[in-house]
Amino acid sequence: MAPAPGPRRKGAAGTGYPVLIRALRRAWQEKHLVLFEPRFTPLVAACLCLAEVGVNLWVIQRVAYTEIDWKAYMDEVEGVVNGTLDYTQLKGDTGPLVYPAGFVYIFMGLYYATDRGTNIRLAQYFFATLYLATLLLVFRIYSRTNKVPPYVFFFMCCASYRIHSIFVLRLFNDPVAMAILFLAVNLFLEDRWSWGCFCFSLAVSVKMNVLLFAPGLLFLLLRRFGLRGTIPKLAICAALQVALGFPFLMENPVGYVSRSFDLGRQFLFKWTINWRFLPEDVFQHRAFHLALLVLHFTALALFALYRWHRSDENILSLLKDPAKRKDQPEPLSANHILSQNVRFSCLVDYYGRVQLPEFPSGLGLKVAKAVYSSVSIAMLL
Repeated sequence: MAPAPGPRRKGAAGTGYPVLIRALRRAWQEKHLVLFEPRFTPLVAACLCLAEVGVNLWVIQRVAYTEIDWKAYMDEVEGVVNGTLDYTQLKGDTGPLVYPAGFVYIFMGLYYATDRGTNIRLAQYFFATLYLATLLLVFRIYSRTNKVPPYVFFFMCCASYRIHSIFVLRLFNDPVAMAILFLAVNLFLEDRWSWGCFCFSLAVSVKMNVLLFAPGLLFLLLRRFGLRGTIPKLAICAALQVALGFPFLMENPVGYVSRSFDLGRQFLFKWTINWRFLPEDVFQHRAFHLALLVLHFTALALFALYRWHRSDENILSLLKDPAKRKDQPEPLSANHILSQNVRFSCLVDYYGRVQLPEFPSGLGLKVAKAVYSSVSIAMLL
């Protein structure tokens, strides 16, 4: 039956409005709170993602592409396409292939998708899409804390030229590794630790410097599962590395491991930022690297003893089954998982730039700094 003619009661039509329209109307009514209340995180994140679509398209169309590593990446995977599985024989314009097998498979897909790496514009659009996906993953991490004010998002993405440059102008492999790492963090927040470990290992297989986050993950695993429960999670990480590297391990196992997980290479002085004030001979000296390594492990130990582990029991109690510990640990909350990883990210930033001879993951460390400062204030750390 058709509805009777005549004026409707005020507010009746509102019940049929889409959720987005109702959210926008509520946001307008409380517009003075939108940038400060965590409950508006989804709305602010959606607006920023839409803005980022335009920003990335503008950058791709208007700013010149910078060739640094893309051609070298394509040369390296082309060697695999041509049948070379010995890692010591794979190289590009900038030197030998120094990334694990996950990098090879992902960039091999890009090699085919971009007409053997020649369609740079298409590759830029792919990385722009990856950038938006990464933002969504990071925004979701923020929203799970329910502590961070939405205005922080702007400084994390729209205000950063470097992040856009790393993604859509230089096409580095850092964004790929960090996107997978952020996916792993999201899975940890959902208490899906096996899948999270799988994704963490996958991120390591793209770029080795993700390993710098491993001690923080190990601490969380021990606290959540104890030693017996942690071993299967670590086995997932190891099994994936073996599976991805299997063709190369069968051809030349020593060559694969020494090239893709080489901890002995030195970071070049011309790439450093934090230590530019040092003389080059001091920066390149092994004693300086060793000192940073010692400071790194000392800082990790201090955080583990006095910040991360607050139980009256000895820290070795983490090896026990959680049900058998004297002080029953509280369930790991999203805030605890995130804040611990963020603190660890800052330790990585302070000490890790020289210990690993690769570029730092710009997006990951920038996000870590932004999250750390905002979470620290919001959580009164």
